[in-house]
Amino acid sequence: MSQTSRPAGHGPVPAYDWIAHHASHRPTREAVRDLGSGRSFTYADLNRRIDAMAAYLTSLGIGRGDRVGVLAHNGVEFFDIQFACARTGSICVLLNWRLTVPELEYILNDSSPMLLIHDTEFADAAAELQRRCSIDALLAIDGGTPDSPYEQAMAEFDGQAADPVALTHDDVITIMYTSGTTGLPKGAMITHGMNFWNCVNLGIPAGLGLDTVHLNILPLFHTGGLNCYSNPVLHAGGTVVLLKTFEPGETLRVLGDPTQGITHFFAVPAPYQFMMQHPDFDDTDLSRLKIAGVGGAPCALTIMERWTERGVLLAQGFGMTETSPACIFLDPGDALRKIGSTGKALLHTEYRIVAEDGADCAPDEVGELWLAGPNITPGYWNRPDATQDAFEGRWLKTGDAARVDAEGFVYIVDRWKDMYISGGENVYPAEVENVLYQIPGVTEAAVIGVPHDRWGEVGLAVLAVEPGATVDRKTVIEHCVERLAKFKVPNDITIVEALPRNATGKVLKRDLREELIGTEAPRIS
Repeated sequence: MSQTSRPAGHGPVPAYDWIAHHASHRPTREAVRDLGSGRSFTYADLNRRIDAMAAYLTSLGIGRGDRVGVLAHNGVEFFDIQFACARTGSICVLLNWRLTVPELEYILNDSSPMLLIHDTEFADAAAELQRRCSIDALLAIDGGTPDSPYEQAMAEFDGQAADPVALTHDDVITIMYTSGTTGLPKGAMITHGMNFWNCVNLGIPAGLGLDTVHLNILPLFHTGGLNCYSNPVLHAGGTVVLLKTFEPGETLRVLGDPTQGITHFFAVPAPYQFMMQHPDFDDTDLSRLKIAGVGGAPCALTIMERWTERGVLLAQGFGMTETSPACIFLDPGDALRKIGSTGKALLHTEYRIVAEDGADCAPDEVGELWLAGPNITPGYWNRPDATQDAFEGRWLKTGDAARVDAEGFVYIVDRWKDMYISGGENVYPAEVENVLYQIPGVTEAAVIGVPHDRWGEVGLAVLAVEPGATVDRKTVIEHCVERLAKFKVPNDITIVEALPRNATGKVLKRDLREELIGTEAPRIS
């Protein structure tokens, strides 16, 4: 395990301004290429925009500790606002645009932003949220057009700069609300220090530098989009290329385009799966990719193997919103030898795998993954109870079931909450899903535990299949019996058009349980 490394000194570490530094040293270098709006910004351009946004925030009386909400698709505006909040000492609250008004109402009443910046697409929702949540002001983004309210505000304050606020690594820069897979969402507080240590933890193994060109397709309201690898790339002085939203064919086109020059890419497993199922996958030139990272959920072996056939070794990693997010990373050199592992602890992170009695697990024994280090959240906004429940001393309890092999490589088995018990045996759905993906015609697979009169719970395989393909229960059972212990074999299957997913592509098993068990689903026996 890596030992936590904390900065030496006699006082708090100041939060330095990355963009101002690069604007001074390399002003003409491209910082952001916004494909959604067709615009490109040098570090000097971005620095000037951040100054203008900071001056605008100050004009509204927004300062240290005040919150600014953002409800928008990917665009340069996320970086304008994030770094302007850093210069004014304020905090940006990043909002999932897939949520309903009532869901957003809870988050905004919890975080109480003074300003809500939103895409014009969400104007009606923003107006309703302003009324419900007593938000002082709204500011609309309209795809970078000069006459949009956002760009007019930038133009009005162009050339101005707010007085800088002295901040340290302990100050909060962002509040990111968890997906709410259990109960109400919680706002994880992200500090300047967490952002910095994530840049160090990820930047070194990912080889980020001045020549990095990173394509981001994940939503920037999510830590995977903002911090894998967008923020670390800006910290290193490289270029972030933004797609407004993910579409498999367009993403492949950009990855294969030599004029884009993409060197780095990161996604959760679903985009990799959808791209490899696209007809252009086999003919896309992927030779310029130096790092293709995958994380956020266990990655099916079939996905790893298919991309490896195309010459791309997916670099697996593990992280959470609460860990900024990077904490465990599999070096590409070990990708083939340790397929399925998420790697070893990053430089400034520690881990433990803990049994139910609180003792450390032996190699290959499954327990809960606990993490510690300077990259860990100080807690949840307005939720001291949730903060207390999440920590054991300095250790963050992740809720993930994991094991470590004799060489120290960590394997994420599944979420504790996704595990079910069949006949007294623990079943981790991710292991079963790996096998289901091997069945011809299966494009998506999820396994949930359902009630059973004899065994307590048994597995229900929820599958999406290729158009025209036929997959029946007998085929699935026979395939699994040959590859899994009997208690792991699903008892039945359900065919759906597509699995429910959140904005980053994670399967929402809670929704599946509610639909298939909690409502009209029959008891399977």
